[in-house]
Amino acid sequence: MVGGEAARPRVRHPRRRLLSAAALVALASSALGPVRSASAQASGAPRRSQRAAVMQMIGTTRVEITYSRPVARGRNLFGALVPWGRVWNPGADTATTVRVSAPVRVNGAPLPAGTYSLWAIPGEREWTLIFSSAQPVWHVPYPEGQDVLRIRAVPQAGAHMETLAYYFPMVDGLAAVLHLHWGEVLVPIRIEAEAGVPGGG
Repeated sequence: MVGGEAARPRVRHPRRRLLSAAALVALASSALGPVRSASAQASGAPRRSQRAAVMQMIGTTRVEITYSRPVARGRNLFGALVPWGRVWNPGADTATTVRVSAPVRVNGAPLPAGTYSLWAIPGEREWTLIFSSAQPVWHVPYPEGQDVLRIRAVPQAGAHMETLAYYFPMVDGLAAVLHLHWGEVLVPIRIEAEAGVPGGG
């Protein structure tokens, strides 16, 4: 008894407890995403985004892209699933990598020989492509502070590509064009090799 009044029973809020539990489950699911993916792959379950690689010789320079191929599956892609103006790894699972056996120029900018993870900031009229020294890494989060090169590229409309793809529609002497293509958006990237460099490997 306090001041002549009976003590009020403590009121519990089951809804708050349920919300807290839901938040914890969501956080755990996010943190365990890569672990679950790796576990599924280790158990022999098929990948939803299959691994792929494309290689192209440009002169004597070897260019190789290794990536996983997400599938559109009827989803709205750019501006929805992939927001405008945010860093995105154009692939899935382990981040896409680009390996060049000798120095090249990418859309006119120099890129030293090496292996890089590839990132993008999509825009409706212009994309930024980022070559990072961080590799191998997961496709999230973006590794801040390890950029080697940033370039700009202008997206184009293309025929629907259900599964994300990298391919070389043109190679001629010391120059080639690489396409990043998913849905109805393709991004052309011009790569120029140097003459007289040792053979790629």
